[in-house]
Amino acid sequence: MAGTRSSTRHAAAAGNSSSPASSQNQPTPEKTSAAGSKRKAGSNTASPQSKRGRKAGKKEQTTIEETMPTTTIEEQPEDTEMKDEPPADTTKDGEPASAEEKPAEEPKHEEPAVANGQDSEQQKEEAASNETDQNLEATTEQNGTKASEGNAVEESSKREESTPSSILEKGIIYFFFRGRVGIDEPSDVNDIARSYIILRPLPHGAKLGDGPIGDAGHNRMLALPKKVLPVSPKDRFMVFVEKANATMQDIKDSLSSSDYMTKTTGSRHTPAAAPIGEGVYAITSTGRETHIAYILTIPSEVNDVQDGVGLRQRGSFVTSAKNPETAAPAGASLPKGAEYPKEILDEFRGRGWMPLQPSLLDYENTQFLIIGHNEESLDKATIPQPEDEKKGKEEPKEEMEKLEHEDDLRVQHLKGGASHALIDQIS
Repeated sequence: MAGTRSSTRHAAAAGNSSSPASSQNQPTPEKTSAAGSKRKAGSNTASPQSKRGRKAGKKEQTTIEETMPTTTIEEQPEDTEMKDEPPADTTKDGEPASAEEKPAEEPKHEEPAVANGQDSEQQKEEAASNETDQNLEATTEQNGTKASEGNAVEESSKREESTPSSILEKGIIYFFFRGRVGIDEPSDVNDIARSYIILRPLPHGAKLGDGPIGDAGHNRMLALPKKVLPVSPKDRFMVFVEKANATMQDIKDSLSSSDYMTKTTGSRHTPAAAPIGEGVYAITSTGRETHIAYILTIPSEVNDVQDGVGLRQRGSFVTSAKNPETAAPAGASLPKGAEYPKEILDEFRGRGWMPLQPSLLDYENTQFLIIGHNEESLDKATIPQPEDEKKGKEEPKEEMEKLEHEDDLRVQHLKGGASHALIDQIS
């Protein structure tokens, strides 16, 4: 898997070497120690299965800050790629030029030559444009895909049919941490004030092409008071939804730095949250349990700080949501719980906990446990279910690997040719 991706990325990098990584001048990222490195782009023809093949030598990597904001979040250039751009016109509705008046002695049956010629040219253009539109519609219908212009997300009916029902939700995931007051570059876990997970859901049948990901305003910002991720079944850490149904701009603002005054120490500086990982995720069901599983796209190898936080190249957690109407352990509850409608509360059936469902993440102050696995945690979270196997669905891990491969190519192409690759990763 690593071999094909590395060689593929070199090919894409070579093809894009004549153009700058971004049309905007980007400041030099500061958190190279925390953010890790990024792999080279791959060939567009590489398949997810080919990534599991031969193993290549270690390649030069690109830091995650080149595609995600670090301490300069509040100084990002204008978030232009997240604005909804209207589809480009395929025809021009310009009016035909007026016919020139002919001499009186000219026979009436002769039409003005200039107007005739311009009308004819316009008709030809309109006919060609209509033919192009029809061809595009036919291709889209044949492939079963639907994509928005300027949006990498393509909704595919074929992908929808092959995606297993045990994947309750899938999307893009980001991991961030924020240093303690006055510490811009945490060197170990003790320097971290809080960690965050950002979930960016995608349609169930979505696949990723080139371009930025449009903002549907359905993003979640999860806070981890424990600051680290669980790495064994003994680790049971509480997480809560700090922001639900948020735009990426809302989340960007929350992750920015701030300065404030105190009576005792004067001016204090809260650093911006720094990205430490980006990849794809799936909320999966294995029967009686649900899991949050992830595969990192960036970095290709975790460093010491990321490892200390509990970040792995592939990982998952068992999840269990808390009933807001039941008592919580001391020091593990919020002043105000999530306000669920009656139909969701009924799903608890009077129990204190139940497997996490994606719908619960649409409510702020939702609290849930994440419990670590031992080795091969991704395999435990992506066990194929009998009903999906009977229907010939793909295995959950195969769908996640396919989505990660598509995201890897998308990010590399944005870095090489898109002027707003940096902004797209978080805003």
